[in-house]
Amino acid sequence: MQSNEHTVTAWYKSSYSGGGESECLEVARGHAPLPVRDSKDTSGPALHFSANGWTSFIGALKNGHLNG
Repeated sequence: MQSNEHTVTAWYKSSYSGGGESECLEVARGHAPLPVRDSKDTSGPALHFSANGWTSFIGALKNGHLNG
């Protein structure tokens, strides 16, 4: 996972985001590594995940290994 700048033309709300506006992620499809950002802070930084890193991150969330 890296936090470098990446030129993205279109962001999409993640299907993993809840229905409310308080916990939403946006992803930029078609980029490697995958940029992910907070939808409430669109001018803020994006995290960049490799395909394996994203899969591991989602797995950790689903299994309750990451606490907020």
